[in-house]
Amino acid sequence: MSLSNYAGAVTVPAPSTVRGAGLIVVLQGAAALVVAAVLVVRGIAGADQRVVNGLGTAIWFAVIGAAVLAAGGALVSGKRWGRGLAVFTQLLLLPVAWYLAVGSHQPALGIPAGIVALTALVLLFSPSAIRWASLRDEVGDQAGDQRGPASSANGKPDSR
Repeated sequence: MSLSNYAGAVTVPAPSTVRGAGLIVVLQGAAALVVAAVLVVRGIAGADQRVVNGLGTAIWFAVIGAAVLAAGGALVSGKRWGRGLAVFTQLLLLPVAWYLAVGSHQPALGIPAGIVALTALVLLFSPSAIRWASLRDEVGDQAGDQRGPASSANGKPDSR
């Protein structure tokens, strides 16, 4: 594993498992944005809004989709902050997949959705992904992060 030094920060490139999970999460975020666009078009075209407010739902899908897309992009580019949101997204998708397959009697939709979510989770919790995440914790994510022993040179209490 190669380390590169940039502005005093040590960065570790993300393993292929993390980048692969990032691609899955990017596609999920993009799908949510497509759903948002479809709901906006339907709302503008005059679809019945009595049962479900399509425009309000579109806003929700746009916000969530943008966040998930950003998290996936972060994973693809090797930034650790996207991992938590990606894991959370997959954990939320598992009950949705279960409901689609069992509750709604649509296994053709639920089973693939569950497989995709489980695949992303397996990739995010693979040994190489865990090593990457733990190494980043030890090294620090920011250039100003201090992980060494406290110095008495500044005369102030250690605030870590």
